[in-house]
Amino acid sequence: MSRGRRRSVMSEELKYELAKDLGFYDTVQREGWGGIKAKDAGNMVKRAIQMAEQAARKS
Repeated sequence: MSRGRRRSVMSEELKYELAKDLGFYDTVQREGWGGIKAKDAGNMVKRAIQMAEQAARKS
């Protein structure tokens, strides 16, 4: 199986919103997404999952 670039599940808008909320938006602006720490990326995914779960409970 090819390990080419994967298509993102999260919209760019959501990723930027999460980066702002989690405090590493400045790093993304300076260095791009490759400049964030693995821990920050994990926290971003964790927060997105929490948001999706909350939205699912409301519907």
